[in-house]
Amino acid sequence: MRNLVPQPLLTRLDRSETALKAFKYTVASVVSVAISQAILFLAFGVLHLWSATTSNFVAVAVSALPSYYMNRAWAWGKTGKSHLLKEIVPFWGLAFLGLVLSLWAVSAADHFAVAHHFENIQIAVAVNAASIGAFGVLWIGKFVIFNKVLFANKDDSELVSLLD
Repeated sequence: MRNLVPQPLLTRLDRSETALKAFKYTVASVVSVAISQAILFLAFGVLHLWSATTSNFVAVAVSALPSYYMNRAWAWGKTGKSHLLKEIVPFWGLAFLGLVLSLWAVSAADHFAVAHHFENIQIAVAVNAASIGAFGVLWIGKFVIFNKVLFANKDDSELVSLLD
């Protein structure tokens, strides 16, 4: 089978610190999504504790904590006290943007599914899919912001060179 990724790009990724950060960011995202989706599905789809939007709010709030610490400490290797204006406020601002987008998507999916007489499990799946989709839209943008602004090293220019 033919390799579809150009060899020069593979070579640059192999020795790239940014590629390692991207991999760790992806793992942190997978963990965060797993936590969020499990909470959302259990709270809304199985236990019927809250509405779709309330369940999504709780799921996003809970999953944001491990996301912050995994990204800051593990993906970008930052240690010590977090800087309020340079790290905490922007991170939670992005988390809030994701929350708003996901609340809109979850609400729309819930209304659509109910209006079209989906069964309970189908509604739960539609709501979870909408939540994942909303955060998927922001995923690449958040990596660039984390890498170039939030947790950036002053001389980190690898991401731009990877895209050349």
